[in-house]
Amino acid sequence: MLRRFIPSALLFALMAVLTLPVLTVMLSWLELDADSLPILTQMLQTVLPEYAFTSLLLCLSVALGVAVVGMATASVVTLFDFPGRRFFSWALLLPLAMPAYVVAYAYTDFLQYAGPLQTWMRGSFGLQGRLLPEVRSLGGAVLVFTVSLYPYVYLLARTALSERAVHLMEAARLLGAPLSRRIREVALPLARPAVAAGVALALMETLADFGVSSYFGIQTFTSGIYKAWLAMDNRLAAAQLASVLLLVVAVLLKIEHHAQKRMRFSTSRGGRAGAADAAPTPLHGLTAGAAVLVCALPVLLGFVLPVLFMLRPLFAGWGELPWTQFVRWSLNSVGLAGLSAALATGIAIGLAFALRRRPDWPTRAAVQLAGLGYAVPGAVIVVGLLLPVGWLQAAAPQTAAGYWITGTVLGIVWAYLVRFTAVALQSVQSGYTRIPASFDDSARMLGSTGPALLLKVHWPLLQRSVGTAALLVFVDVMKELPATLVLRPFNSDTLAVVTYQLARDERLGEAALPALALVLVGLLPVLLLGRTWRRN
Repeated sequence: MLRRFIPSALLFALMAVLTLPVLTVMLSWLELDADSLPILTQMLQTVLPEYAFTSLLLCLSVALGVAVVGMATASVVTLFDFPGRRFFSWALLLPLAMPAYVVAYAYTDFLQYAGPLQTWMRGSFGLQGRLLPEVRSLGGAVLVFTVSLYPYVYLLARTALSERAVHLMEAARLLGAPLSRRIREVALPLARPAVAAGVALALMETLADFGVSSYFGIQTFTSGIYKAWLAMDNRLAAAQLASVLLLVVAVLLKIEHHAQKRMRFSTSRGGRAGAADAAPTPLHGLTAGAAVLVCALPVLLGFVLPVLFMLRPLFAGWGELPWTQFVRWSLNSVGLAGLSAALATGIAIGLAFALRRRPDWPTRAAVQLAGLGYAVPGAVIVVGLLLPVGWLQAAAPQTAAGYWITGTVLGIVWAYLVRFTAVALQSVQSGYTRIPASFDDSARMLGSTGPALLLKVHWPLLQRSVGTAALLVFVDVMKELPATLVLRPFNSDTLAVVTYQLARDERLGEAALPALALVLVGLLPVLLLGRTWRRN
C-alpha cells in the first residue's frame, strides 16, 4: 500500500507545482481589494476596450494570413510536382527557426524611415519624406506573425493531405472531375481540421507574444497585463486581467484538441492504401512557375530576408561588437536552457512512465494538466508565480520567498517547466506509442518491474524521443522572452533579453549578434524535422 501511495503522492505534488501559477491566476478573482477594483474599473472604462479590439483584430488577421499561406504551400507541395518541390517541402519550415521578435527587428531596421532602403530611394530618386508605410504598426505585426507562424498550419495540413489526398485526388481525376473541383471538394475538406488546429496554435503564440507588440507599440491584452502590474503597481489587477487572457487561450486549446481528434479520425480510416500508386500532378510552364513563387515567397519573407537584414548591421559594426559580453549572455542562455531541458525531460519521462504503468483516471488527469502548460502565455505564468509570493510576504514579511523566486534561477526555471514540460511530454509519449505493451508483459515475467522496467526495457527504445524532447525544450527556452525578462536573476541576461533590450534602445547593429545566434539555435529542430521528412 505504501509503495503505491508514495509514487501517487509524488505525482500529484509535481502536478501542484506545475499548475500553481494557473490556479493562482484563476483564484485571484476571490480577492477584490480596494486597490485592484478601481484600477480594473478605470481600465475597463478607458483602455481595455482598445486592448480587446486590437487583440481581436490582430488575431483575426493573423488567423486569415496563416490559414491562407499554410494551406496554399501545403497543397502545392503535396498535390503537385514542380521544380524544387523536394527543397521547398522542408525549406518552408525554416521560419520556425526565427523568433517573431527577431523578424520584427530585422524588418524595422531595413524598412524604417532612416533605414537603408528609404535612404537609398531618397538619394537615388530625389524623393522626400516617408516613402514606405510605417513598419511599426498593426499591419506590420500581422505580416511578422503571418510569415513566422504559418509553418504551424503548413506542418499539420501537409501531414493531413499526404495521408489520403493524393490518391483520392487521383480517383477524382479518373472520375472526370476537373482540377479546381478536386481541390475544392477533396483536398480542402480533408485539410480543414488540420488548418483549424494550426490556426489555433498560431493564435496561442500570437496572444502569448510580448516582444513584437511591445516593440511595435501595439496595445494588446498582454500589454495591459504588464501595464497594470508594472506601471500601476498592482499585481492583483494584473492577475485578474491575465485570467481573462487565459480563458481565451483555453478556448483556442479546446478548438485545437477538437481539430486534432477530427484529423485522427479522417486519416485513420482507409490508411494509406493506394497512396503508393498515386503521384502528385506534374506542373509545367507558367503553372510550375506560380507554384515555385507560392512556396518561395513565405521562405523569403519569413527567413531569408530577415537573416540578410540582420547580417548587414552585423558586418557593418563587426569591429565594435561586444564579444566578451556575448560569451557571457550565451553561457547564461545555454545554462538555463540545459538545466530546464534536463528537468523537463526527466519530468516528462516520469509522467509518461506513470501513465504507462497505471492508466487510471487520476494519472491521466495529472498528465493532461501537465500538458496544458505550453498553451499558457509567459505573462500569465509570471503573474501566477509572483502573486503568491506577494501574499506570502504580506503575511510573513521576514520570509525569503521573494529572493528565491526573483533573485535565483529557481523562479525562472519554475516558469520554464510550467511552460515547456508539455513539449517534452508530447515527444516522450510519442516514443511510448512505438513500444508494444507486450514488451512490458514479457519484462514482468522475467522479473523486471518498476524502475528496472524503465531502465532496461523502455530507455533503450526511448533514447531518440528523449533526445528530441530535450532539444525542443532547449530551443524553446533559448527563445523565450516574457518570463525571462521579468524573472531572470540580477546580472544574468540571456540572448533573448539582450536582443529585446538592444532593439528597444535602437541599437539594432548590436542586437544582430544575439539575434542571429538565436536563429542558429532555432535551426537545429527545423533541420532535424526536415531530415526526418527527407528520409520518409
